Amino acid sequence: MRVLLDENLDHALRELLGPHEVVTVAYMGWSGLKNGELLQLAQDNGVDVVLTGDRTITYEQNLSGRRLAVVALSAIELPIIRNSLPAIIVAITNAAPGSFQVVECGIFSRKSRGRHVR
Repeated sequence: MRVLLDENLDHALRELLGPHEVVTVAYMGWSGLKNGELLQLAQDNGVDVVLTGDRTITYEQNLSGRRLAVVALSAIELPIIRNSLPAIIVAITNAAPGSFQVVECGIFSRKSRGRHVR
């Protein structure tokens, strides 16, 4: 599968997606494009799956009839995403044209360090 990594995800993710060919929005020269333009260019350039952290893309774009799929992640921080790599790879592998799916990766939370009283 040819995967386009959206600009809201860490480029280091490219090397972690197993057997898939992964290109980034920046590498393709598509930074700053709106979702509709990005999806059309991706489709026209042989992308099978767009991997993004934008879970609202289906509210903005109609994917029916598209030759590509969209896989959205519930988090964009690489340390959180790392724990879900097997699920992300499966979602990409099983993605069907025109489909949208979300991979729940967890969420970012700050650990409380307690209060310091002086």
